[in-house]
Amino acid sequence: MKPSPRLNLNNGVLIDQVGFGLYKVPPADAAGLVTMAIEAGYRHLDTAAMYGNETGVGRGIGALSRFSSEDPRGGSGEAAPELSRANIFVTTKVWNDDQGYDATLRAFDTSMSNLGLEYLDLYLIHWPCARRGLYAESYRALETLYREGKVRAIGVSNFQPAHLEDLLQTAEVVPAVNQIELHPWLQQEELRALHGKLGIMTEAWSPLGRGQVLQDPTVLELASAHGRTAAQVILRWHVQRGHIVIPKASSSARIRENLDLFGFSLDAADMDALAGLERGFRTGSHPDNVN
Repeated sequence: MKPSPRLNLNNGVLIDQVGFGLYKVPPADAAGLVTMAIEAGYRHLDTAAMYGNETGVGRGIGALSRFSSEDPRGGSGEAAPELSRANIFVTTKVWNDDQGYDATLRAFDTSMSNLGLEYLDLYLIHWPCARRGLYAESYRALETLYREGKVRAIGVSNFQPAHLEDLLQTAEVVPAVNQIELHPWLQQEELRALHGKLGIMTEAWSPLGRGQVLQDPTVLELASAHGRTAAQVILRWHVQRGHIVIPKASSSARIRENLDLFGFSLDAADMDALAGLERGFRTGSHPDNVN
């Protein structure tokens, strides 16, 4: 199985394009699933303070010394050094209740204590919560953490065009990532175009539409034609569109399946067929309604 490629964020930091999402993973299961994901070849983990499983994620990362760390991205044929923290890209997010400059800094310290890490790879504002009017202050705290070297990259999640344009009136560091709901039934073309203009990477949460898009007849037809699963077809669509993608799975077989995306490709007709599935369908809340 070919490994995930790495993409360059706008500050030169590399991120695996396919990561392992931990949304709604019970805290007691997080360490075991992180172990499974790392064994399967994932090197990118996505959690959040709101998920309540940062401690379990940290335990899974802390067990890295048990793994042989030969990284299939290498090519020298030589044995790789033991798998270490530096091989793993970790994202977490500040929750809505902790927005504001000082509160965000405190929330970061709590997340780092839970994770048991000395630095973080990517820190995001989870939702803009625009009516509270605090996301600019929260982002200023992220910029402080970035300048202090505690975070390798910073960004946002669920920001719509108006939020991004407002944020950039005062921000000094352009967000590296905007993590948004994105799947064939919700393709977010306006937002993706703005990301491209600003140099922000698009990261897809709910990349399979919380499983609902898996039953779409067009997806099933393409899966049959390629001898792949519906999930693999959708995730391959994301990859070919340049998205970072963070599917969740709770079994070893599905974890491996979601990473096995690089031995086939979709042609132009396939991509056009999937582009035609847009219906503006959200599985989660609209960002304007979260405060």
